Amino acid sequence: MILFFKNPDLKFYIVEVKKDIEPSDIEKLKWLFGNAELIEVKTLEGKFIGPRKEMVTPWSTNAVEITQNMGIQGISRIEEFTPYSENKVFDRMLQQIYENPGQEVFRLSKEPEQVEFIFDIAAYNELEGLALSEEEIAYLNEVSKQIRRRLTDSEVYGFAQINSEHCRHKIFNGLFIIDGKEMPDSLFSMIKRTSHVNPNFIVSAYKDNVAFIEGPAAVQFAPQHPYQPDFFYLKDIQTVISLKAETHNFPTTVEPFNGAATGSGGEIRDRMAGGKGSLPVAGTAVYMTAYPRLAQERKWEFKTEPRKWLYYSPDEILIKASNGASDFGNKFGQPLICGSLLTFEHLENNRKFGYDKVIMLAGGIGYARKEDSYKGHPAKGDKIIVMGGDNYRTGMGGGAVSSVATGQFDNTIELNAVQRSNPEMQKRVANAIRALAEMDENPIISVHDHGAGGHLNSISELVEECGGKVDISKLPVGDPTLSARELIGNESQERMGLVIGEKDIEMAEKIADRERAPFYIVGECTGDHHLLFANPKGKNPVDLDLAYLFGKPPKTVLEDITIESEYQAVSYHPEKL
Repeated sequence: MILFFKNPDLKFYIVEVKKDIEPSDIEKLKWLFGNAELIEVKTLEGKFIGPRKEMVTPWSTNAVEITQNMGIQGISRIEEFTPYSENKVFDRMLQQIYENPGQEVFRLSKEPEQVEFIFDIAAYNELEGLALSEEEIAYLNEVSKQIRRRLTDSEVYGFAQINSEHCRHKIFNGLFIIDGKEMPDSLFSMIKRTSHVNPNFIVSAYKDNVAFIEGPAAVQFAPQHPYQPDFFYLKDIQTVISLKAETHNFPTTVEPFNGAATGSGGEIRDRMAGGKGSLPVAGTAVYMTAYPRLAQERKWEFKTEPRKWLYYSPDEILIKASNGASDFGNKFGQPLICGSLLTFEHLENNRKFGYDKVIMLAGGIGYARKEDSYKGHPAKGDKIIVMGGDNYRTGMGGGAVSSVATGQFDNTIELNAVQRSNPEMQKRVANAIRALAEMDENPIISVHDHGAGGHLNSISELVEECGGKVDISKLPVGDPTLSARELIGNESQERMGLVIGEKDIEMAEKIADRERAPFYIVGECTGDHHLLFANPKGKNPVDLDLAYLFGKPPKTVLEDITIESEYQAVSYHPEKL
């Protein structure tokens, strides 16, 4: 049954209930919704903007918890609707227009798509925007021959995410041939050379979600037993400092607020996933765009014509992205303490330079105990854990789509690849991981964040040394219309994957429950170097040796030539600087 409430601010609250609500509880809800009135109708007349029916919002999850804490039973969902108008801007990936919403407002009729076996990988690559090269398509066709069956949609999709430029830095690790001459070093090897020549205080670099450097001796202030109310105690520890920075350019270009918010959130999760668990402390953000042309006195910005932007203009991006990054940090509880901004365009020699895709770089600093700065080694029988929020149809193919030029794919694919943030859920998970990491004997064997590629990427990395089996029916489903590929490959935010020994599972689950962090035992390590996502109700979406996913896909080869260009020297007046 659906109940409708309206408050004085013209906000409408749609309440889904499993049974009749007591009159006293109706009065509580009126108070909770800001002196709202109950509209005693079966259908709400008019057009409204509300969340997609298949996506229960984080706001709803929190609201339902509040009603339970108020002693109100039987409420399964609460969503906020606002009246629709022609000029109202809303997020079409998260919201939709409802006309005369009634008792079936949240009812779903779509059935999940079945596992598909791919007969034409090249065509599927184009259809789904997977950014696979011709060499990679040939590699996957050869894998199909070796295993004597067609690859599934999940296997092709998973390979594309795991081996995307975003995840594997194929260009930076690629072979460069310039003017017909093979370069001796890749870009990445040139970057790494600094730490090889001058390791100084480096503890770990280029091998984990974060880098660690030697940190100071410190005193840890933590509860004796984090799974129950207990006294805090002091403990001397030796620390390592975590350092992390990563770009989130494509999502911020396409949807600046959520792109920058999830950029900050993802970078924080990377620092949570360092070694056997590390703790985030403070963040930073860097933005680079074409000229925003906000002020007439900045005359140099008007010397070139602004281009037509596919999604957002530079001024819109700078405002929305800055708000998004700060919003996530504020709600998670990590200050964004510094940053930088560069805007640039230049026209000379009939060539125009500028930022076509915005640069949004999120960075941060944190710490861990030195003995936890390296991951452990999962063994057969260890449990695979997922902590965090439900699965929804967001962030699909983000790793692959982020690896190509913005606008190369249909905008539906590009918008679908952008994640949506839920900082409160991430805070719950961070508190649980912190509690585990601060114990005298940290039970975490390995930990990875769920970034591009979702469960497919995170869990395959967790079990890369040994193999694993995941029961997809154990994964939390927020949207029951998700196909198996969407279920295991989406990048819904605020999830972490962990490997924990069986003997520590009960204690870890108690800690997660105390922190209100959803905790799911989804599988176990197998020791056979095979990855199986098992579907007890149908065909298995992934059933491959890990070597096929992480083996030796074709190396990227980039050929270029040197172009000599001459530009006028910069002229300026020193006294005006």
